Amino acid sequence: MTIKGIIGGTGYGALLSSSEFTPTEINTPFGDALVTLGSGQNGDLAFIPRHGADHSFPPHRVNYRANLMALYQLGVERIIALSTVGGLVESIPAGAFVLVDQLVDFTQGRDETFFDGGEWGTAHTDMTEPFCRALSTDILGQAASSGVEVQPSGVYMAFRGPRLETAAEIQVFVQLGGTVVGMTGAPEATLARELGMHYAMLCTSVNLAAGLEGSNIKFSRDKQAAWGETLLGVTIATLRGDFTGNCGCTEGRRILHQPTAWTVER
Repeated sequence: MTIKGIIGGTGYGALLSSSEFTPTEINTPFGDALVTLGSGQNGDLAFIPRHGADHSFPPHRVNYRANLMALYQLGVERIIALSTVGGLVESIPAGAFVLVDQLVDFTQGRDETFFDGGEWGTAHTDMTEPFCRALSTDILGQAASSGVEVQPSGVYMAFRGPRLETAAEIQVFVQLGGTVVGMTGAPEATLARELGMHYAMLCTSVNLAAGLEGSNIKFSRDKQAAWGETLLGVTIATLRGDFTGNCGCTEGRRILHQPTAWTVER
């Protein structure tokens, strides 16, 4: 049985806290990762609460390398990441669902690659398409079948956090063509691609970003659990469906120095 991966951010951890899911610590060369492993009818699922079980890791302190490596060690090939974001355009208000297909990285100071030299080698990875187009197509098809409206494309602007953005920063992001802003898409997408994994990101807007709704940011947290449950249903159904893999996610690395530390078994 192939295990499928789900990574969830704010508001998603409680959705997979039933007795059929067991929090398990996975040891990796990059630190320990908390993975909630399913059993019974959910034995094909592995869920990572991105910010920890008690939401103790802010975005800039998440151990992204350990999280992705843990899923890699479990044999996961497909990952759907669920993320809460702010909308940068009026067509993405609170409650809108967006499947992003591009990424601009404004983060700083994060461990953003496995190919860090030395025993792990050096490589350049093609990120022309940062999200798996085949998995994204499957998500859109499942969403349509489920009657869930998902906007089919978007540019994710990754901000370092944990503070929220200024109104001026948001205007810069808008001018650059961004459609949503979040804090965790990078380096998560990059690390998944370095491992040759199929990774897609499905976002929920919880507000229009700074300066777009007046002087104060408004959060729609009261409906977030319901929105998350809707996307979780689409996510699980997609991962359990047929997958063509007609994409380039497993290719595109140009190895400059052959690594010697890639001995983890899948």
